[in-house]
Amino acid sequence: MSLTIAVLIYAAAMTLANLSVATWGPWVSPINAFVLIGLDLALRDWLHVRLRAWQMGALILATGALTYILNPAAGMIAVASCVAFTSAALVDWAAFAKLRGSWLFRANGSNVAGAAVDSLIFPTLAFGVLMPHIVALQFLAKVCGGALWAWVLARTRLI
Repeated sequence: MSLTIAVLIYAAAMTLANLSVATWGPWVSPINAFVLIGLDLALRDWLHVRLRAWQMGALILATGALTYILNPAAGMIAVASCVAFTSAALVDWAAFAKLRGSWLFRANGSNVAGAAVDSLIFPTLAFGVLMPHIVALQFLAKVCGGALWAWVLARTRLI
């Protein structure tokens, strides 16, 4: 996979996740968490070994802005997403850098940390209230989805 394609998929997954939550509300969050955010978590680790920190930060901010531009009504969703993804990316990056072992082991370990941060921050900011059931479902879905996507990336020898 080329770097450009990975960046486009990453941006599309994050943007689609944000727009679907803005359109259908919090009930779609666990589905997004497994399919789209799980993909984002795995791609984030793939990109971590290929991009500089400022490039990753710029990518996260750009996809948050893209969400807002495509659907201004998703304003708080875009802001919550940008804050959550930036926070999760920093935690994910730190965990990925500290862990030792195969890429797959490091990706799954860092995804747990990133998913925890993202799952707590995003719905709380996006909907203005702490929803423990949504946080728990999102966390579980992100960890499982991230593991599946990381396995796919590793299995296809894209790492």
